[in-house]
Amino acid sequence: MIRGVIFSVLYMALALGANAQDLEALRVGEMRGLVFHAEPVPVSETPFIDMEDVEHRLSDLQGRYILLNFWATWCAPCRHEMPYLNTLQHELGGEDFKVVTLATGRNPPPAIRRFFEETGIDALPMYRDPGQTIAREMGVFGLPITVLLNPEGQEIARLRGDADWASPEAFALLRALIAAES
Repeated sequence: MIRGVIFSVLYMALALGANAQDLEALRVGEMRGLVFHAEPVPVSETPFIDMEDVEHRLSDLQGRYILLNFWATWCAPCRHEMPYLNTLQHELGGEDFKVVTLATGRNPPPAIRRFFEETGIDALPMYRDPGQTIAREMGVFGLPITVLLNPEGQEIARLRGDADWASPEAFALLRALIAAES
């Protein structure tokens, strides 16, 4: 019995190690800048708001992988990246994965709505962090920053700057990550 438990623990450790190595091997092309942390990092518990000023928390999103993108309406790289995030949500969004965008700092709701309408962003939430509190608490200095949260709601990876999240490299890496959890 004890031997079986030890074998199971060793097997899981080896499997998780292999998954981490597999994910590391998938950090190519557009995903070169995605850095996985050695250990999961806690995230902010500060509330953010939607366009109707209803409060939400990152902990509300637990139970699936979350690709959390910090952006701003005035940030050119952010605006360039947003259609890729929209495509990613259309392709991979569901019970196991969701793209969440969080406009941080001064982003007037009419400007967010206008940007989403003009660029055809139809699959992403319009959440706001107007005082940049969550961004500061999570060490977001500069935009865009994208963090990957595990189903337990902890940060496991981060990418500084914009990326083509609709690239084959992004899809391969995220599909492998989601499949490893299943």
